[in-house]
Amino acid sequence: MLCLKNLQMVVHWGNGFWKLLSFSMQMALVLVTGHALASAPVIKKGLSKLASFVKTPGQAILAVSLISGIACWINWGFGLVIGALYARELAKQVKGVDYRLLIAAAYSGFLVWHGGISGSIPLQLATDANEIAKVTAGAVTDIVPTTQTIFAPFNLIISALLILTLPLVNKAMHPEPDKAFVIDPKLLVDKEEEIAVSKADMTPAERMENSPVLSMIVGLFGLGFIIYHFSTNGFDLNLNIVNFIFLIVGIILHGTPRRYLNALTVAVKGTGGIILQFPFYAGIMGMMTGESAAGISLAGQMSNMFVSISTPKTFPLFSFLSAGLVNFFVPSGGGQWAVQAPIMMPAGLDIGVPAAKTAMSIAWGDAWTNMIQPFWALPALGIAGLGARDIMGYCLIDLIYSGIIICAVLILL
Repeated sequence: MLCLKNLQMVVHWGNGFWKLLSFSMQMALVLVTGHALASAPVIKKGLSKLASFVKTPGQAILAVSLISGIACWINWGFGLVIGALYARELAKQVKGVDYRLLIAAAYSGFLVWHGGISGSIPLQLATDANEIAKVTAGAVTDIVPTTQTIFAPFNLIISALLILTLPLVNKAMHPEPDKAFVIDPKLLVDKEEEIAVSKADMTPAERMENSPVLSMIVGLFGLGFIIYHFSTNGFDLNLNIVNFIFLIVGIILHGTPRRYLNALTVAVKGTGGIILQFPFYAGIMGMMTGESAAGISLAGQMSNMFVSISTPKTFPLFSFLSAGLVNFFVPSGGGQWAVQAPIMMPAGLDIGVPAAKTAMSIAWGDAWTNMIQPFWALPALGIAGLGARDIMGYCLIDLIYSGIIICAVLILL
């Protein structure tokens, strides 16, 4: 009997393995298009100019925390890169600033990504009703608009509180001047590789790649579609339109197709984890939702457990805390949604908690423990040339502070 049950789980796992392919591609594009946009020359020049207005270490920590928070709320791939690049510029120009805290402050902005306009859970809820029904085990069958998730008052309050107050928390952690870890600005100078190719030596295809005309034509077509989308659908945000916007803006700002392709080549290196891990998350989802011969699923049993110990007031808090725990094992918002949605969404609806509130509680739990789950810190650390241990102490303080803020708002509102 035990062997038969184990075989059933293997079958559920295999059947679910490829059920998140479209979502996996969408999440990969969130990172790639955001990363490519952040590396545009005009963005880098803007960051350098912005850094020139900052004069003291305290101002530097405040500035990078604020910019990173706003950028991550707009797009997490964009924010992760823009925060690290801005931190490097500040380290070059501001004397006495602690480099480790500067990078930790840049990463702290990632706390708000899942409550922002590139949050994978709220955007998936707004994208495809059939996919929603599949992931939530049939608990939610209609699209949930972003007005109930991203732009809901409780979510905007959490986002605003963290974006506005985390800079102050980070600034308070700056060590005394004699104890600050100051890096030599010369070590942060980028070595630009200029490959000059004469137009006379270019093939017709290479001339097209290096011509701004093609980028501008694609950009105009893209902007036309974006305007059409919002004029006919209202403020309809979903994963597809968010990725489309960042793709088109990136193409325009890089100027030529070749420059954008070069930026994509660098950005794609960070998608390995998404491509490899998401099929396994889908397999876990299959194990959670697959029913036995008696019609019982693991997700259903866990859902009943949460119903038995929760009230409408406490359920969002339990959802948040459980998501924070699961994030250590599934360090991806999209993957975590695949694992937890079949459990928490039916349970929340049984108790009387709106689907949007439960979903955003899971989203914030995922974002919360990213502060001490170094998976998503790797792009920033790679740009900075630091290791995870260099920033973890600061991130732990941000974790404790943000946890208090999020729990309080989820309970009170």
